Amino acid sequence: MALDSGPGYRVKNHLLGKALTSRRLGKEKLSNRTALGVLASDCISSSAYGSEQMLRVLVPAAGVAAFTLLMPVTGAILLVLLLLTLCYSDVVMIYTRAGGSYVVARENFGPDIAQVAAVALLVDYVVTVAVQVSAGTNALISLAHLTGIGWSGMDRFQLPISVLAIAVLAYGNLRGVREAGRLFALPAYLFMAAIGMVIVVAAVRGLAGNLPHADLHAPGVVQIGTEGSGWLYGASLFIVLRAFANGGSSLTGLEAISNGISAFREPQGRNARRTMITMSCVLGFLVLGVSTLAHFTHAVPYKDGTPTVIAQEAHLAFGGGPVGTVGLVFVQLATALVLYTGANTPFTGFPFLASFVAQDRFLPRVLTRRGHRLAFSNGIICLAVISLALLLVTGASVDKLVALYAIGVFTAFTMAGAGLTAYHLRRREPHRRTKITVNALASASSAAVVVIFAITKFTEGAWLVVVVFPIGVWALIRINREYRSEAAALEGIQPPGADRPLTRHHLVFILVERLDLATLKCLRYAHELHPDGIRAVHFAIDEAYAERLAARWEGTSATSVPLDVVACPDRRLHHAMAELAARTTADGDTSLTVLVPRRLYRHVLGKLLHRGTGEGVAKTLSTLPHVAVTILPFDVSRALHVMKEGRAPQPD
Repeated sequence: MALDSGPGYRVKNHLLGKALTSRRLGKEKLSNRTALGVLASDCISSSAYGSEQMLRVLVPAAGVAAFTLLMPVTGAILLVLLLLTLCYSDVVMIYTRAGGSYVVARENFGPDIAQVAAVALLVDYVVTVAVQVSAGTNALISLAHLTGIGWSGMDRFQLPISVLAIAVLAYGNLRGVREAGRLFALPAYLFMAAIGMVIVVAAVRGLAGNLPHADLHAPGVVQIGTEGSGWLYGASLFIVLRAFANGGSSLTGLEAISNGISAFREPQGRNARRTMITMSCVLGFLVLGVSTLAHFTHAVPYKDGTPTVIAQEAHLAFGGGPVGTVGLVFVQLATALVLYTGANTPFTGFPFLASFVAQDRFLPRVLTRRGHRLAFSNGIICLAVISLALLLVTGASVDKLVALYAIGVFTAFTMAGAGLTAYHLRRREPHRRTKITVNALASASSAAVVVIFAITKFTEGAWLVVVVFPIGVWALIRINREYRSEAAALEGIQPPGADRPLTRHHLVFILVERLDLATLKCLRYAHELHPDGIRAVHFAIDEAYAERLAARWEGTSATSVPLDVVACPDRRLHHAMAELAARTTADGDTSLTVLVPRRLYRHVLGKLLHRGTGEGVAKTLSTLPHVAVTILPFDVSRALHVMKEGRAPQPD
């Protein structure tokens, strides 16, 4: 007889596609081209707002001079990018399992210290989803603003559009990694082509001497500082450091390849390193290009975030007219798509990382389970829910979210660099000193960004991450301690013959609510256990009903087991059951098995009309020594179906 998988499974098949077997797991891998599109989207798309975040600090402080200062700050960011690229190229060759900086820290500093990296990455993934979709929505609103198409009231849809984007991303990833790759790889390449086209066109117009400037006094732009005013009273260093910290958001996502390395085809390390280097080169080109365009065009940020700096640059490069409008539309749509799909990177990395941390027993083990389409469904759902909550709290504001952004990822960078430094210090190998120097510099520069960001952005929201970090690390270590304590308790003492019974007598009680097929199934099963005695027990909460049940029981020939009616005047059913079980096993030489019939109802009405007590009974009696509880299900819906066919239902 074919078994019905149930409506829930059929809904999964309809929404997510046919279930994949575990044998397909090895085939669900990404090629280098697809991996670059999927895993690098978060990284390269950050170039869409990294330079703008630097200008948000520099313009109010230095005025027009900010566009000159932007270039050395960008140079410092690119230097950090170089160090981190060398560091993570080392990571993916040595540690070819998902986890990135978490694995590096665990292998070199131990599991407890590694939880700092785990919390850093988990926080970063959550914030990344919120930032990317918010920035993607800003790109769409910027397009509406600059073209004048549907501009009125577009701000109202920023939050709903962002929420919808997260829902679509979660759904795409629940379908599995191959489908996610096909769906999310293309926008990355479209974005590269779009920004490359903007840079080339702007360069040609700049050489021809007809590249226009943005209007620094347009309504809604950030306050333009008087040149030099922000450099008084020793504030210059602080402002540069704030701009550098904001610019660090350009490098977020750089760790995605090391965290999702298990999604690569063999040889994983070599493929991941090639993709890593390609991604970093693309990112460096884009960040430098966007900053250079801002330097020449004086594209200035707006207070409400739209139009964005990159949208202004495209508009200035392409100019007006039909051709310019088409170019602007292409750039903005490509930017929006890559930002939205950049939020897909955490949906690849977060579940892998959470599964890996859960395998180490620092997160709930439910996160290690693969779902219907071989994806870590529980991790995907958790990420989506938390990201949506963050989005709602911040109102999908990129400025508010960036304050939470870089601390997490640069803490992970710090742990990776420090871990690799320790790794190479313990080994004698070619180019050992170079590797130690590079990784130590990568760790130190990343730690500097964390400190700068924590200080300069503390009052703007970074305090929340600073508070969350120690709490998160404590929580993960507490979960691990609980798992280890439970394992030690379950291990117990196992002497020879530990599987032999401790008692000489075995009794079986059947809890009776009414005489029906579910109860008869329990009675039949009780006989199959061959105990020393069987009792059917009814706790009399309603005395009149108990008398009718006893009379019916006495008059039936379906069972020879007598019915014991136990008074329960205070209606504390669970307490009365526990007292009876305790009295029965009080001699220490009697074990008791309690059989609880559970009537199952498939349709909604049946579930609403009947309440189950089996789990409550089991929970109450499970604390007593020498007492075991077995819940025996009986499918009432199936019995109804049999009866409709004109046949008599049986107690199975």
